[in-house]
Amino acid sequence: MISDKEKILQLIERDVTLNANDIAIMIGKDPEYVQNVLDESREKQIILGQKTIIDWEKTERELVSAIIELKITPERGLGFDRVSERIYQYDEISSVYLVSGGFDIAVIVEGKTLKEVALFVAEKLAPMEEVISTATHFILKKYKVEGVILNNPTEDDREVITL
Repeated sequence: MISDKEKILQLIERDVTLNANDIAIMIGKDPEYVQNVLDESREKQIILGQKTIIDWEKTERELVSAIIELKITPERGLGFDRVSERIYQYDEISSVYLVSGGFDIAVIVEGKTLKEVALFVAEKLAPMEEVISTATHFILKKYKVEGVILNNPTEDDREVITL
């Protein structure tokens, strides 16, 4: 059974525009209770910020994204934390993840062009002392981001042909 606090967090995660009154109505609780949960969650850094998802493909902004896999030599006693902290300081990096599998760290890099992203990897990430190898995967199309479907599927208007 999901707790009221979890319900509140799920609702605010899905729609950042909801306020305490809206959420209170949705879950059948007092708005003051909901506001206290939200305030406490911000204070404890459970809620870390508010983000709007924008489908940049529908704007004039040029943006190239890539997933970069990094094989890393972990530091004794610190593991991957220190190198991850160095990596996420770059403005070009939008996300950093410790992952399982053939690589250790996955990062999302954004830039204006393929060349800009490639040069960032070649000049900033790959030369880092702890980085053993990199693999770059350019994102060609985004279908769903943070649980939001970007390009709603269009209706198939092709006619059926039978022989």
